[in-house]
Amino acid sequence: MTAVERSEVRDRAIRAMLPVAADNGWNWGTVRAGLAAIGEDPGLAESHFPGGPVSAVAAWVDLANREMEAAAAAEDMAGLRTPGRIRRVVEHRLAASAPHKRALRRAVALLSLPWNAGVALRSTAQTASAIWYAAGDHSSDFSWYTRRASLGAIYAATLAYWLRDDDPDTSDALAFFDRRLADLARLQRGMRGNKAAPA
Repeated sequence: MTAVERSEVRDRAIRAMLPVAADNGWNWGTVRAGLAAIGEDPGLAESHFPGGPVSAVAAWVDLANREMEAAAAAEDMAGLRTPGRIRRVVEHRLAASAPHKRALRRAVALLSLPWNAGVALRSTAQTASAIWYAAGDHSSDFSWYTRRASLGAIYAATLAYWLRDDDPDTSDALAFFDRRLADLARLQRGMRGNKAAPA
């Protein structure tokens, strides 16, 4: 999985871009405005974000993943089972995104363009992996891929559900997430039951 370039300047610039992106979308003007807001030369936008606005969105996803992991690490989730820990991590993620919901909707719209499909897939995979890691799963067996693919699909669906309007409340989206997790658990139990049944 391709690593995202990280720097303190990029992190600060991304945070400064969010209110601009909410109104104007993710474009070179937004990237330059974010750099100018933190006292950096906006003329160096291409140096800091050589992939353009889409690379700024990818960097925001990476920053949000790191902040989500830090929030989860600061909380004692030892008493929760794995689904509960995953749910709590996603709750942290949505709560942190709520003040920037319009910027997030515009970021998703940018990543949904056909030529950005690769970045979109990598971003979803990285977020799913970060959620599992923050929930305490550090395994590296074959199921690593299937668990993350399943969670990535559920998280993407939850995000789409939440972004239907500008309401920052996350309760309905988390209920949607809970239902999708429950559906997945039922499907997995059914598959295990079918494998165990005599031929």
